[in-house]
Amino acid sequence: MSTRSRSVQGSVGGGGSTAGGSAVPLAVLLRREVVSERTAAERPELQHGLFSQAKKGEDFVFLKPDCERLPGFPSSSFSAFGLFDGHNGNGAAIYTKENLLNNILGAVPADLNREDWLAALPRAMVAAFVKTDKDFQTVARSSGTTVTFVIIDGLVVTVASVGDSRCVLEAEGSIYQLSSDHRFDASKEEVDRVTEAGGDVGRLNVVGGAEIGPLRCWPGGLCLSRTIGDQDVGEFIVPVPLVKQVKLSTAGGRLIISSDGVWDALTAEQALNCSRGLSPEAAAEQIVKDAVHSKGLRDDTTCIVVDLVPEKGNPAMSAPKKQPGMGVFKNMFRKKTSSDSSSHADREYMDPDIVEEIFEDECALLSRRLDSEYPVRNMFKLFICAICQVELKPNQGISVHEDSSQPGNLRRWDGPFLCQSCQEKKEAMEGKRRSRGIVCRAVYILLP
Repeated sequence: MSTRSRSVQGSVGGGGSTAGGSAVPLAVLLRREVVSERTAAERPELQHGLFSQAKKGEDFVFLKPDCERLPGFPSSSFSAFGLFDGHNGNGAAIYTKENLLNNILGAVPADLNREDWLAALPRAMVAAFVKTDKDFQTVARSSGTTVTFVIIDGLVVTVASVGDSRCVLEAEGSIYQLSSDHRFDASKEEVDRVTEAGGDVGRLNVVGGAEIGPLRCWPGGLCLSRTIGDQDVGEFIVPVPLVKQVKLSTAGGRLIISSDGVWDALTAEQALNCSRGLSPEAAAEQIVKDAVHSKGLRDDTTCIVVDLVPEKGNPAMSAPKKQPGMGVFKNMFRKKTSSDSSSHADREYMDPDIVEEIFEDECALLSRRLDSEYPVRNMFKLFICAICQVELKPNQGISVHEDSSQPGNLRRWDGPFLCQSCQEKKEAMEGKRRSRGIVCRAVYILLP
């Protein structure tokens, strides 16, 4: 179920250069200057490190700490980090690394201020994941990848993930899971979804009727229910990500983004404990080395560490409270309630040592994930395909609610709308358009 907390932050005036080279009004320039200073006040310093040991050469990373939504305006800056753990070849991982961020930015309406950009980001990330997967189908069919993609804007961290790479956050001495394992063994709901869409989920059959190993989807034997790619397994292996968006306190925190080579060997608490007090570069190396020492180098093992460090000289940013070795998992975050004041002055008196959840949704249905409540809904143009962003004539678009069985007042002529090819993609993901042949589970003979 999706949740959204509409914390009002310093409004950031946005917009690119004006058409025809006309002058920007003085009032707009002054507003941008004010909001630039206001935004800078809550921007921590980012430090990051990377370490990897390769077994198959199918792990790839994306590190871009200096991005701008609006070129030339530092107030629109953000950072992006991604980890792509490929399987059955590296094609999907490389393609996703090269295209995902552009697809995210392409799905965000132009000229949004910072608050609206952050509110639009969860839907844009869903659209971008699906577009990347759809576009990759024209390139290859037999490769897939997990994706954990992180966008950091000031103290707001937005994570979108499919597969079993993970992102964890340590802040205020507590550990927060910002991703979810999309393994069949971890979710009966995902098993039911794939089965209902036409997939066959089960363990490996061996002679004598015994079943061994993790739950997998057949044909292909993939143990993940959500990835980008893997078209040879079936369209019901969907690219729709879990999206979590949180706001850190001014004390900052540490993010660890790692492939399953780390998490199959270490818990989040072990990874954080073994690297506490180290720089991001040294921390990433220590985590990988501890994981390899524990289980051996059985798979590509990659770790990205990102520290959000309080700015020196900023009295609002105090040192984080840490209790070494006493990390506590937090799956529930402090959520803003209707009684909370939205004014900036009142927020200055709120408890600064809280990680606030702004948004979370893991539903696999595009009819829900691409729809939005007011005011987010009004940020997106109606007659633009919600996935591939092509322009639609009023009689061309197909509602995302077409054939929807959801109760309520959703109408088939309500937007958002999809183009024909994206509608076909949506139907295939939901099992309404079969794109695969006979599904069968292999029987293997184990030789001595």
